[in-house]
Amino acid sequence: MVLYIIGLGLADEKDITVKGLEAVKKCERVYLESYTSLLLVPRERLEEFYGKSIIDADRELVEMGADTILEGAADTDVAFLVVGDPFGATTHTDLELRARELGIPVKKIHNASIMNAIGAAGLQLYRYGETVSIVFFTETWRPDSFYDKILSNRKNGLHTLCLLDIKTKEPSLESLARGKVVYEPPRFMSIHTAVEQLLEIEDKRKEGAYSKDTMCIGVARIGSDEQQIVAGTMESLLEVDFGPPLHSLILAGDLHTIEEEILEFFKQK
Repeated sequence: MVLYIIGLGLADEKDITVKGLEAVKKCERVYLESYTSLLLVPRERLEEFYGKSIIDADRELVEMGADTILEGAADTDVAFLVVGDPFGATTHTDLELRARELGIPVKKIHNASIMNAIGAAGLQLYRYGETVSIVFFTETWRPDSFYDKILSNRKNGLHTLCLLDIKTKEPSLESLARGKVVYEPPRFMSIHTAVEQLLEIEDKRKEGAYSKDTMCIGVARIGSDEQQIVAGTMESLLEVDFGPPLHSLILAGDLHTIEEEILEFFKQK
């Protein structure tokens, strides 16, 4: 039959498109990918609204057990639900490739994602450069690969969208060393943590990609009724309470007059 890869949008159970909901209702099995992003409501709300039981698809299942998801999809419809748009993560392209190799038809139903909803922050989408991911630092791992991309964007006058790390089902290193997997509590990077890590890397690299005075926009819970957008210097955002996750951060490049005007509305008074 068909593997449906369906975008859910950004906030709650009602963000699914009509076409997406129709597809979900006719599927025998429904999986929800739960590690690249999360909706702002519990899975039970989706099950009630969609009228379907939903199977949690964590990283281990999607990346190591994709055959389980695709099992029987040649004979019955299967839905794979993704927060945002279906192809915001390369993992989902891999799932499509596996399905096509098995001769299973794939239909994709798109939706809003952080990549276009970020336009709500007032910066023109075509003036963004390469998007970067900021991951949690550890005592022994403090990666800075994002720095060169931000530097290149800024040299070209382009804005940079920083996607902040989430960890929903990560095994602890101690448990792996002992041979018995124990998962850490979920963690969601805040704008404060992202700013602190960015400034640490600038202090180390000293190439002038940005500074504490760089204009930034902090965005929280984009697409929801409680979304929050605050513009200010990187340092000033450390004083803002952005509330619950999910958070994103924009480093502004050269600003058009219209962009400057709208950012005035997002600055703290």
